[in-house]
Amino acid sequence: MLFYSIIVVITAVDQLTKYWIRSVMTVGESMPFYKDFISFTYYQNSGAAGSSLQGWAPILGVLAVLIVAGIWWYRKKGGFPGTLKQSAAAFLVGGAIGNGIERLLFGKVTDFIVINSGNGIMNLADIAINLGVVLYVVDMLLSQRGRWKGNGKNPQIS
Repeated sequence: MLFYSIIVVITAVDQLTKYWIRSVMTVGESMPFYKDFISFTYYQNSGAAGSSLQGWAPILGVLAVLIVAGIWWYRKKGGFPGTLKQSAAAFLVGGAIGNGIERLLFGKVTDFIVINSGNGIMNLADIAINLGVVLYVVDMLLSQRGRWKGNGKNPQIS
């Protein structure tokens, strides 16, 4: 149930924030959000992360559908055991759905979150995907730590 709840919340909040940005801002417009740390700048990205692959939105949208289908299939086969891996997969799926919807419907993705440390422009789906990756890595590290403690030795690389 947690898996589906995360997906629904991520997708809904992502789509609502993108709709809001499109409703109140014009492309290229900026406004401060949180002190000097975060601002909103409305940008339409027809490509992938870092504005790479411009114009490939339809292909990236189909790729998002395939990734979501693959994660669902793998999960149904018993993949992603444990709450942390389930959550990681759900964040990945929610983010892929959020950006996939826009790529397939509009041929571009609404980006608007600018962290003023110079890390580009993103949206909540992008953040969810990154969080999913981080959760998966944390789960891998915790699993490895458990193996180290379990045998009292450092793991051997074969």
